[in-house]
Amino acid sequence: MQTLESLQQQINRAFSELVFPAAPAELYEPIIYTMQLGGKRLRPLLALASCDMFDGNIEDAIHPAIGIELLHNFTLLHDDLMDQAPLRRGKETVYKKWNATIAILAGDTMFALSNRYMLRTRSEVIPPLLDLFNLTAVEVCEGQQYDMNFETLDDVSIAEYIHMIRLKTAVLLACSLKTGAIIAGAEINQAESLYNFGINVGIAFQLMDDLLDVYGSADKFGKVTGGDIVASKKTFLYLKALELSGIEAGTFKDIYLSHDLSPDQKITAVRSHFDKLGIRDLTLQEINRYWNTAVYTMKSLGLPEEKSHLLMTYCAGLMERDY
Repeated sequence: MQTLESLQQQINRAFSELVFPAAPAELYEPIIYTMQLGGKRLRPLLALASCDMFDGNIEDAIHPAIGIELLHNFTLLHDDLMDQAPLRRGKETVYKKWNATIAILAGDTMFALSNRYMLRTRSEVIPPLLDLFNLTAVEVCEGQQYDMNFETLDDVSIAEYIHMIRLKTAVLLACSLKTGAIIAGAEINQAESLYNFGINVGIAFQLMDDLLDVYGSADKFGKVTGGDIVASKKTFLYLKALELSGIEAGTFKDIYLSHDLSPDQKITAVRSHFDKLGIRDLTLQEINRYWNTAVYTMKSLGLPEEKSHLLMTYCAGLMERDY
């Protein structure tokens, strides 16, 4: 069995050895820039860890893991353009540093490259891998569309929000895990169970991000908190508060969707309302519900504990990020 450190080292080495064409520079420099911004490399690690869990050859999973990370970064590149976001991981976004046209073309190229990397493994596993990979790409785009729809919809339910984050966030984590399992030769039902484990982890992970955006420490969270409130994002916290606000729902909704208040005023008012309703604890309960379902799903695989220990420890850490 591998260790977390050894998997991370293999991932870092693989990305350090990535070589893109030199020309046309206007196309490939933004791609190189994007991939050098770093990030958690969460998805490649999940792919390698699941492959190792089923005693697969890590070398067979390295290039598909890179393909998944290229897909993830492609979606971020286009999301930044659609959101008109100026910064990503503390640096200028591609559309801001270059322009929108270059961001679109660079993203399209990254998607094509991600497919090519998925092909660089054993031939017999390529058909199911590509089917999973391209289905996931479609679902992520569906999730992004729902997210954009929510910006103008007056009424969004919690169930609709959970469905959106399942598509936008969770399916790519699930795809990463199932990719490793397929490459390792896991049984179909085992690979599917691991996929469901990833769905539940992914939803819990996004709910934790929502929570940290309101209550996290900027130093520990890695970005300024309150951004979702300022942008009037219809997160789980907002939707749950709206559900529980009773006669104050209209007033709270007006404050949350307002663009007249200063950012500090808006964040303070919304956070105070969240505190009154106990939204932090209710969100943690929802996170724990999805995590407990994930734990149950992992146990249903029937693997020895030492096989799943690395993956479970790593995913548990995603649920325990500091405030």
